[in-house]
Amino acid sequence: MTTFYVVRHGQTVANAQNLKQGTINTAVTHLNSVGKQQAQTLHDTFDISFADRLICSPLDRTQATAAILNQGRQLPVSQDERLLEISYGQWDGQDNDQLLAAYPQYFDPLLQDVLPSYVEVATDGETFEHVQQRVAAFLKTTAQAHPDEQIIVVTHGFTVKAMALAILKPTDPMSLPEPANTSVTKVMVDAVHGRQYLAYYNRLPQF
Repeated sequence: MTTFYVVRHGQTVANAQNLKQGTINTAVTHLNSVGKQQAQTLHDTFDISFADRLICSPLDRTQATAAILNQGRQLPVSQDERLLEISYGQWDGQDNDQLLAAYPQYFDPLLQDVLPSYVEVATDGETFEHVQQRVAAFLKTTAQAHPDEQIIVVTHGFTVKAMALAILKPTDPMSLPEPANTSVTKVMVDAVHGRQYLAYYNRLPQF
């Protein structure tokens, strides 16, 4: 059984400004002071030295979070593009409130987050299903390559949600809100029997 502790990156400038980040990797998507403190708090409350390795998305916000989390732990670090955030296509970088006002039918009325149907109007937007497929492939192949290891993963909000969706397969993907910044989600994968388990989701630093 391979165990993954999946961390969402700390708050960014774009998070604070309520902008869609997607796969943008510019200064506006870097950690802000709050995000750095969130990552430090997680470092101080969640000692990852028990783990075998750390794998993160290639984007700056995840790498920066991983670097803070790994201070004094010195886990081997690698990157995997399958851990990238969902790409919202032409919506990347746009203001969420403006998008909601212009396209209310493509947003969940309570969560105010995009519905899977958003791809009908967002050119080159990545589908929910595609993200689920790539993160499911990541979990499967990583578990096969590292059986019985404990692995820290630092990635993005929707990417974490997609992992949970791939395991739970709910009828309504909006029934699962995205996790908070620097929350931890625990996933266990039995590569031998092809089984995956969601142990917990969106747990904030209280370890």
